[in-house]
Amino acid sequence: MAETKRDYYEVLGVQKTASDDEIKAAFRQMAKKYHPDLHPDDKDAEAKFKEVNEAYEVLSDADKRAKYDQFGHAAFDPSAGGYSGGSPFSGFGGFSGFGGFGDIFGDIFGGGSRSSANNYGPMRGENLRQSITITFEEAAFGCEKEVQYRREENCSVCGGSGAAPGTKPQTCPTCGGRGSVTRVQNTILGSMQTTVPCSACGGTGKIIKDPCKNCSGSGRVRTVQKRKFRIPAGIDDGQTIRLSGGGDDGLRGGPKGDLHISVRVKPHKRFIRDGADIHQNIAIPVTTAILGGTINVPTLDKDVKLTIPEGTPAQKTFRMKGAGIQKLNSQDKGDMYINITVDIPKKLTDKQREIIKQFAEETGDSNVAGVEKTKPSRKGLFRK
Repeated sequence: MAETKRDYYEVLGVQKTASDDEIKAAFRQMAKKYHPDLHPDDKDAEAKFKEVNEAYEVLSDADKRAKYDQFGHAAFDPSAGGYSGGSPFSGFGGFSGFGGFGDIFGDIFGGGSRSSANNYGPMRGENLRQSITITFEEAAFGCEKEVQYRREENCSVCGGSGAAPGTKPQTCPTCGGRGSVTRVQNTILGSMQTTVPCSACGGTGKIIKDPCKNCSGSGRVRTVQKRKFRIPAGIDDGQTIRLSGGGDDGLRGGPKGDLHISVRVKPHKRFIRDGADIHQNIAIPVTTAILGGTINVPTLDKDVKLTIPEGTPAQKTFRMKGAGIQKLNSQDKGDMYINITVDIPKKLTDKQREIIKQFAEETGDSNVAGVEKTKPSRKGLFRK
């Protein structure tokens, strides 16, 4: 009965606003999770698998999805008023061939009914990863570095074939050189073809009777490489540099992989970076904050003068335009922000203390110790 069925969106675990790609991705995950051949010990797998297929068949079709959104399960129930004719599984192939699902099940089960011989042709080499630590200044101005790492290369003796010089690998008689074999499984849902790597040749399609002694028949040797590279000005902590062709050699004539270098930047004892901007704290004497003056401000390459106006309060921030870090892949620079703190002296001479008391008396600051406090007038504090 239609009323006993779960909501199709709930079955696939997606929202009603899910895109076609999200629905397809959810179906892949669910189909793999519940396929009976992958979970022979799960008694409920078959029923759940059929439920997932039914939900996907409807939601993957724009017309059927629109009808389902309007009428729910009644859209495909002949006994309900909203029935529009036809089965939700029309064109589904009765589960025997899985119709338009061949590409999905091919991905899940290693090729489905299609040949995967191309999987054993030329293959791109693996990408490799390294990390390097640089100073704050090197990140700001750029620098040249060198890394040493290990990579897989094609054997120079056999040219990567794995066969001893003067010999050649032979075509695998089990798979006929395809590198894979196809198996047919009869399930309650019908016949299913799965393609798996050939166990006789390990998926290479070739049999090596006389292996190369230099690489032991693998066609590969592990080498230590050194490579110099340029770190651009403005690079930030955690960013990655890609060196094309710096990875492992490709298989069977495939291209080389790349080398990805993760950059770590040491923190600076004075500067704090925010993108291309730099922040720093500078303490000034209380007299400079009151009377104003000029201070030296360190930047990345030199000291510069900064004028402090009279009466500058603590936590006042000044901006020096263009004194920051060069933006990555650009000639523009960020700014430097100077956060002012006021250095209050902790020890005073008697003369200094007397001068400050006089200053407090003149400004009317009666909170200073030793300065006579006057009783504030209460007139006007309260109104009736």
